[in-house]
Parts: sequence; structure tokens; C-alpha cells
Amino acid sequence: MHQNSAVKISKQMLTYNELIELRDKLVNGEIQLEFAKAQYWNDSKEGQRSWYTKDWKERRSKFIKDKCEICNSTETLTIQHHSHPRKYSDYLREITRGYTKDYIDINQEISKSDFTDYVQKRYDYDPVPLCSNCNNKNPSVRVRKTPKYRCADCKHEFDEAIFRSANELISIFFENEDAYEVQDKCFVSKDKWKNRNNLSNIRYWLQRERAKNKDAEQIEKEAFLLHVNDCIKYLSFEDAITACRKCAYNFDIKKMELCPQCKQHYKQLQYPTCIDCLPEEKRKAALESIQFGKEWHEMHKRLGID
Repeated sequence: MHQNSAVKISKQMLTYNELIELRDKLVNGEIQLEFAKAQYWNDSKEGQRSWYTKDWKERRSKFIKDKCEICNSTETLTIQHHSHPRKYSDYLREITRGYTKDYIDINQEISKSDFTDYVQKRYDYDPVPLCSNCNNKNPSVRVRKTPKYRCADCKHEFDEAIFRSANELISIFFENEDAYEVQDKCFVSKDKWKNRNNLSNIRYWLQRERAKNKDAEQIEKEAFLLHVNDCIKYLSFEDAITACRKCAYNFDIKKMELCPQCKQHYKQLQYPTCIDCLPEEKRKAALESIQFGKEWHEMHKRLGID
């Protein structure tokens, strides 16, 4: 765990044992989800770190070894975690996707009136211009010439485009959701994000909302427990070793680890050895590739396209 890149556990400052007790009580139905969440996030302060707590320091002193388990150095030893807790919000999105899929499998039918109401309530409609002669989408707009539009398909020239109404598009969608006419992302969400969606996207968001409303507490509980279990694992040092600052820095920041063959040079995590430990032909090819990359980068720099 290199402190410049370590994951915050600041959202909860419960001790390791208190966190396990909280998790178990929630699982066993002894406390409600809202109470558990309140206890977990109680008095959260930005910038707090788990390793500032007395509990962490006491357990660290029992766990940490007298030398780096990677390079055997005894200088500036720390705890190096190989995994970090995922955010609660990440788990919430993931669990919600699963419940949405299950909901869609069982509840495939949405009434046209419900869907229309949802679209009108949540989205602004930005219609796609159509050729007034052949109804082709997106005729070319001319800046200097008149008439203003020219259709690429039928070559018709005209000043006034025609537009389908939102209700027309919804009707087409309900007849054939794969129709050419309903593929455009011409519906703009009314929230601050102003995301553009087509009707197929909007149907998914409606189904997602219904799935969330139907199983909101269960979704939140599953996501919360997964996050808490991550934090318990992190605080337990289960997936951790003793590392010197150099090895921890290379792993966390550079995504590199000590070569298992020579124990001298660091290598990228995806490679079995460092370049120096490769067979001669592969080592030569790797060095040539690196040199080529450097020369390419320098050329781009000289040309001002770096």
C-alpha cells in the first residue's frame, strides 16, 4: 500500500472487528440497511485514512515482517495490498444492471401510453430533418446556395424540411423497434447531463427505473454488503504482503514488479521476466522495439505533433 496512491477507506472509521459485527448483524436481519449505512458512514471526514487509526496501527505491527517479501530489503517497510475495495456506487450500478436484466426477461411488455408519458416527461425532442420529396433523413444543408436543403438520395432541392413528431416515431418503434426511422438519438434528457438517446435506449432506462423501484432495498443491500466485504478484506491484510517503499511504489504507480528470475530489475506486470532475462533473440527484438518507439516519439516532438 503506497500512501500516494492508496484507496481511501475514509467512508468508514469503524475498527476491523466492528465492521465485521456490523456486516453480520445486517446479514442476520438484526439491524436494518439504513441503520447499517448510517453507522458505516457516520462522522465521515474527507481525507481520513484507515492507517491513521489506532486499530490499524496495532494490527499492522503484528502483521508486518522485518523485510520486504519481494526484494528482502529492510528499508522503509509498508503493507502492500494487491487489491483494493471497489466503490459502493460501482457495486450499485453493477447490481442494478443484473436486476434490470432479470426484470426485462420477465416483463418485456410496456404499454404504448406508459412509454409515451415517460418520454414526454423525461426528454426533449430534437427532430431529424427529412427530405420533403422522399423522406430521406438528414438532407445536406447549404450555407451559400439556395434552396437551403439538397437531398443526397433524390437530389431534390428545397427550403423547408419536414419532421416526424415524437408520437409518430413512438408508433413506428412499437411496430418495429429495429426500423430505420427510430435509430437516431434525437431525444435529449431533461436532466443536467443532456444525454442524447434513441427510443431503444429510453425503453431500457424505463425498465431500469422500474426494476430499481421494485427491488430498491435489496439492490442497495447487496451492493452495500459487497462493498463492506471488500473493506473487511482490505483491513484484514488478507491480500497483502510486506514491501519496501521502492517495490510498493513500482507496483502501485508504475504497475511493475521485481523480475522473478534476476531479482534485480523491475518488469511490467504482464511480462514473465525483465528484458535483460529474455533469451538473446527476444531481448534484442525488445530493445529494438523500445529504441524505435523513442525515435518515433522524438520525431513527433520535432514536428510539433507530440
